[in-house]
Amino acid sequence: MSIIIRLDRVMADRKMSLNELSDRVGVSVVNLSNLKNGKVKAIRFSTLNAICKELECQPGDILEYKNSN
Repeated sequence: MSIIIRLDRVMADRKMSLNELSDRVGVSVVNLSNLKNGKVKAIRFSTLNAICKELECQPGDILEYKNSN
């Protein structure tokens, strides 16, 4: 996969648990865990917006593109 998810790093920087982020964003812990572990193929902009709002970050802090060549 060329997109790397850095959600765990941003959450650690903010000292926020998965359960707390789940409560604040309104997304299940399972779905956030799958996102955090890179087991998703897509993310809704509304979900990304809510995560960035709660973590006070930019989408680029969570998502990183890595050339696979």
